[in-house]
Amino acid sequence: MKELDMTVIEKTIKALKSNNMDACFCTNAEEALERVKGLLSEGCSVTHGGSVSLSQCGIPELLKSGAYNYLDRSREGITRDEVEEIYRKAFSCDVYLTSANAVTENGMLFNVDGNSNRVAAIAFGPKSVIVIAGFNKIVKDLDEAFDRLRNVAAPLNTKRLSCKTYCAGTGRCVSLNDPDSKPGDGCKSEQRICCSYMVTSFQRKKDRIKVILVGEELGY
Repeated sequence: MKELDMTVIEKTIKALKSNNMDACFCTNAEEALERVKGLLSEGCSVTHGGSVSLSQCGIPELLKSGAYNYLDRSREGITRDEVEEIYRKAFSCDVYLTSANAVTENGMLFNVDGNSNRVAAIAFGPKSVIVIAGFNKIVKDLDEAFDRLRNVAAPLNTKRLSCKTYCAGTGRCVSLNDPDSKPGDGCKSEQRICCSYMVTSFQRKKDRIKVILVGEELGY
């Protein structure tokens, strides 16, 4: 189990800020939820990507409170067409909430997506993006980010989503069987979730992206 190291947390926050992203530390999920409340305005339009971390922090319940114009992609009875319409409407939202697959110590966000709606919204569209990530997602560099994806994030998420992929059954990416594989290699399953890769580094619009690092293990 990874141990909380405040020296690493402080280094990562400093690096994120140097890349024009706002960043802060919350000791636990409850503090992170309060931080999000402070970043949301009553009546603002908001939606989010699929995320275990957000659920562990109570974000969906907060957004359902009636205080916000919540585009709920998980509401009962929603159709696939309606979900995809929310994906598109996310680009004009005031706030988009998500987690990250990894956060590097030198201030970069690493995200991988199947449908690509999440990485697209992080990159462009919503006026503000709030990223919540447990300290377990902090990695030294992009090499470690890819390792984390192939050995932790993708296998656990595909298993959670009942995807029929190699990693869901074995706990590791099929690309690891090939010593000559490159980052981004993987299976050809139609249910593969690691299709679009994005590294978020320096931001032209200062503080559009706000990163909340949490002193608890959250998500995968």
